[in-house]
Amino acid sequence: MDDSYAVLDSINHCTAEHAGRVVISGSHGGLYSAYKITACRVRGAVFNDAGRGKNDAGIAALTFCEQHGLPVVAVANTSARIGDAQDMLRRGVVSCCNAYAACIGIAPGMPCAEAVELLLANRELPAWQTLEPMNEYRHEFLLPNASETVVCLDSASLIIPEDIGRVVITGSHGGLLGGNPDKAINVKARFAAFNDAGLGMDEAGVGRLAPLDRCGIAAAVVSHTSAEIGNGRSTLYDGVISRVNTASQRLGCKPGIKLADALAAYILHCGG
Repeated sequence: MDDSYAVLDSINHCTAEHAGRVVISGSHGGLYSAYKITACRVRGAVFNDAGRGKNDAGIAALTFCEQHGLPVVAVANTSARIGDAQDMLRRGVVSCCNAYAACIGIAPGMPCAEAVELLLANRELPAWQTLEPMNEYRHEFLLPNASETVVCLDSASLIIPEDIGRVVITGSHGGLLGGNPDKAINVKARFAAFNDAGLGMDEAGVGRLAPLDRCGIAAAVVSHTSAEIGNGRSTLYDGVISRVNTASQRLGCKPGIKLADALAAYILHCGG
């Protein structure tokens, strides 16, 4: 491979400097991921399919990017760890791709590295169009009978220092970026929730839970089939807990119950 590709554990690391390059990202292929690569004018991209999930949110980028003639590929979450772009490049297997990727010979079942070679060999630049700005959202919600608001974020990248000690609900996957436990979260929240991204290879989709336990942070992930990945409101209001860490379990959280109900009954009920 040549130097015309970039390996990024998070799509939030994609910038205008990556214009004209092929990007292999450990992120899920959601709508904001699609916006980032299109706004940065890359010429091809690979994402993790995050198990596809509710409303196929994990691969929404494929359709979105077709209007720009941008070839996009997703690798199966069961073939490589989400959040780990190097692992995707090494072990990933294509699960699906959009029409522009198919036109250059990419197909399901193909090794990720082979798909990247085809993206690199394709010299036809996408027909980029001017985009309306798309933002990931940060909201605060007061649940029924709760005495404090919860912070609801489409991405964990929106967590700020002021979120220390708060209940933080994200649309992000529960995997570790590059497998680094130090990147599980960037503040000492009281409770944090993520999408399990279908668990996937090495159960990477719940990789944050153990490191957060060691930091004394209660945490849970919701099933990818219950909530749209990349959508914090969906995590909060639609999400059904699939896994919890020990700190969260001690508070009374358990798999199989809706996250909003768990928050109302256990987390917010416990106060500070």
